[in-house]
Amino acid sequence: MSAARDPGPSPGLVRAVGRWQIVGLSINDVVGSGIYLLPAATFVLLGPASVWAVLLAGMVVALLVLCYAQAASYFDQPGGSYLYAREAFGRFVGFEIGWMIWLTRIASAASLSNGLADATSRFWPAAAAGAGRTGVIAVSLALLTAVNVIGVKSAARTGVALVIGKLLPLLLFVAIGLFYVDWSWALAGGPPAAADLGRLGEAALLLLFAYAGFENIPAAAGEYRNPRRDVPFALLTMIATVTLVYVLVQLVAQGTLPGLADSATPLADAAARFGGEGLALLLTVGATVSILGTNSNTMMLGPRFLYALAADGYGPRFLAAVHPRFRTPAAAILVQGAIALALALWGSFVELALLSMVTRLLSYMGTAAAVLVLARRYRDRPDALRLPGGPLVPVAALLLSLGLLASASPDNLAAVGIALLVGAAIYRFPRRDS
Repeated sequence: MSAARDPGPSPGLVRAVGRWQIVGLSINDVVGSGIYLLPAATFVLLGPASVWAVLLAGMVVALLVLCYAQAASYFDQPGGSYLYAREAFGRFVGFEIGWMIWLTRIASAASLSNGLADATSRFWPAAAAGAGRTGVIAVSLALLTAVNVIGVKSAARTGVALVIGKLLPLLLFVAIGLFYVDWSWALAGGPPAAADLGRLGEAALLLLFAYAGFENIPAAAGEYRNPRRDVPFALLTMIATVTLVYVLVQLVAQGTLPGLADSATPLADAAARFGGEGLALLLTVGATVSILGTNSNTMMLGPRFLYALAADGYGPRFLAAVHPRFRTPAAAILVQGAIALALALWGSFVELALLSMVTRLLSYMGTAAAVLVLARRYRDRPDALRLPGGPLVPVAALLLSLGLLASASPDNLAAVGIALLVGAAIYRFPRRDS
């Protein structure tokens, strides 16, 4: 494969998803269960400065989003971070990035399906354990797998519908709660001080997790109508929307719930104070829908990494096949669904879930570094996105990601090292027809 080639559209896949559907998918992938835990967890670490930390985190993530937006403007192919690293640094680096991201997607799907069972148990206690819990996990994963096999367009429509279901409770929470905010609580602190820097690193990883997921959208670029134009637009629209929602949610939670740091369900508890139990119930339902929506995107976009790797000759040929009727990578979707179900029912997926942030940081660093290479290679392309400051944005994003990686635990770093070695062994023995 020539690294200097001009990649064209991915063959066989139907370009069925439009601009605003991609926006919906990107918001759906980022706004997950984290927003319902973020206010209390952040407040424990930073106190009243949490509002400013949420805003700062959004600005930091915006640097990474800009890198992905610029890289996406160069390609019509699926693959996302894997594709960018492969084109900039060669097949081996690209493979390792794609391999790690796929492992994270499996662990995320398994983890989220268990989270869905936990949320459902509030209304149906049988979901807490035994056959009821198994049923919730199995049925949710089976339904999401089936939706994605039928077609990315149906999955996109499902994702957009779930975006509405998860954003509506949050918007009501903000719209009503702003009238009840005690501003002496909400804005009692300024930006994090020097004394907070030790905890700021820990809070940064937590906040990054809440904003994570945006990197998945370019993975299905081969099925978007105009990916070079629409993916950058969707990513930039998403980060602006999500940052605004997160900051307002944090502000209302801090300003209406005096015991925020001790709350296990901060948004529902705050909503009960100013909106009654009806609004609290709506926020609880919103959490359930939010988890389901995030897993919908995980189940849609994760198999695209597996498909892209198999198409490059790594793994069985059937994983790179496109369904003759639905024009989707059905085999890759079914394989991911089966593995995620096994992990979710077994329960040992927790260790993989703990690797998710370090894995994402690897893909973030790979993309930021790739932009520095790709921007020079495609600098004369008229339709490419050009970032202000040239290399300053990707360099800043790369340095910030390295700083966050340094704050990861030794156990997580060791586990990632082992996973990379396993990936290297798989890379060493590709299919003979590749």
